[in-house]
This record gives sequence, structure tokens and C-alpha cells, in this order.
Amino acid sequence: MTGKSLWITLFSLGCLGIYLFVSAPPPLDEQKNQQAAIPVEQMFSVLQAENAAVRAMWTREIVGEGKKVGLKFDEHWRDADLDAGPLPALFLRETAKSMEKSPVRLSLFLGSDYPISPDNRFEGLQQEKFQALRESRQAQFFYVPDTGLHTAMFADIAVAEPCIACHNKHEQSPKHDWRLNDVMGAATWMYPESVVTLQDTLKAITVLHQGIRDAYQAYLDKVLTFAHPPVIGEHWPRDGYYLPSLEVFMQAFLQRAAPYTLSVLGDLANVRQSNPLKESRDGVK
Repeated sequence: MTGKSLWITLFSLGCLGIYLFVSAPPPLDEQKNQQAAIPVEQMFSVLQAENAAVRAMWTREIVGEGKKVGLKFDEHWRDADLDAGPLPALFLRETAKSMEKSPVRLSLFLGSDYPISPDNRFEGLQQEKFQALRESRQAQFFYVPDTGLHTAMFADIAVAEPCIACHNKHEQSPKHDWRLNDVMGAATWMYPESVVTLQDTLKAITVLHQGIRDAYQAYLDKVLTFAHPPVIGEHWPRDGYYLPSLEVFMQAFLQRAAPYTLSVLGDLANVRQSNPLKESRDGVK
């Protein structure tokens, strides 16, 4: 099965069951999918691993390599008179906007204590948890009574010069001395339930994949309006003035995310109904 047909089949079924069936030796038992009770922290951890994979790919292989061959990326990338694409944080925002259209009550945003946009500033309990994350660099899992949502924070670390340069040079940035490996913010996930089924987890992953797909398609749509658009196809910016097609981009993402995701989901498929809340609420065991 080709990457393209795999992706079409995956989304036509509306869940990742076929993803697991094609990629993993043992098939999932449907009854177990429906009944297995899983702490939401484990679902958050799988989602964040996938988010981190696509974020790294976008930052390094599209933005970083793209700038070397003349592609531009800007916070105002949607302006009609600007031939540019979204910066890494804005690619995540595009993904999150797509996720909001789903009936699955899963939310994602990138927050900080020094955000360029005040709307992304952590406050109250979130700020307390973020400070703990910055000190320990360990994921934070907690419940927010005001919203009724279970929340997970994962460190967003400065891994590439373009991210640092953007924040340090931006006139609205409250901090101008970011360095590589600093904790710049946190990818923050929210979900209403403390315990989920394996099927819930598969649906959440599908929602994330659709969000990534929509975010990249939005960029390709903008690229077609450029005065001098790059060639879209099988090649990447590292090869020259090129961009991967939607299917090439998604296939590369799935190949990177699948090993970890399938490993974790394979373990979760064996979770028993009995004593599902034995997992620590402070982290994933």
C-alpha cells in the first residue's frame, strides 16, 4: 500500500484502526478498543509525541531549509501581498484551528510567560504549572476547575535559530535574549475526561492528523499565489526551490510518528478494564 492510499484509507474510515492494522502485526480487538480504560495523560503523551514530530519537521526541513533557498516565513503570512508561509508557532495554530472544528473536545495551544501575543500568556494555575515545567522540564498534568478540563503541558524548547531570531527581533516580544535550548513555552493540551478508551485515543490522533493536513494544505494554497512559487512535488527545500506535496509531507510525518505511536497504542490495547485509575495523576507511569 502506498503512502497516498494509506492516508486516503485511514481517513475514509474515520479512525486509525486501519493505520494499526497495516503497520502492526497483531490486529486490535474491537471489543477491547471500546472497553479499555486509559488515563487521559497517556493519550496526551501520544498526541504530544506526534505534535513534536511534525513541529520538528516543519521547523527544520520546511522553514530552516526553505529560508536557505529563498522561501519566506512571516507572522503575517496570510496577507495577500506577502509571499510567505507560517512560522512554526503559527503552523501549530493552524493545526489547532482545524482541530476546533471537530466534535471531539480536544484543544491545543502554545502558551508562554513571555509570548509575543498577550492572548498566549499563561495565568493563574497554568502559570504555576508552567514554572514547574520550566524548572524540571517534565510534563505537567493537572485539572483546571474553572474550565472543567484536564490539561497537559509539554516544554516547547528552542531547537532552531529561526525561532530564537524571530522572538529576539520582534518589536512586540517582551523578551529579547532567548538562547538555544531555552524553554520558550509549552504545548498545552486540554480534554474534558480523565479516563478515555483506546477508541477515544484513536479518534483524537485522527483529529490531530487532520489538523496537520489542513495546516499544510493552507500553506500550499498560499504558495500557489506567490509571484515565483516553488515546485511542489516529491522534493524538499533541502534539494532546492521545492516543496513536498501534501501526500509526500504527510507520508514523511507518518513514517516518523508511527513507530512510537504504534508501540504505545499496542501497549494500551492490552490495558484491562479493572483498576484503570491506578496510574498516577501526576504523570504517565
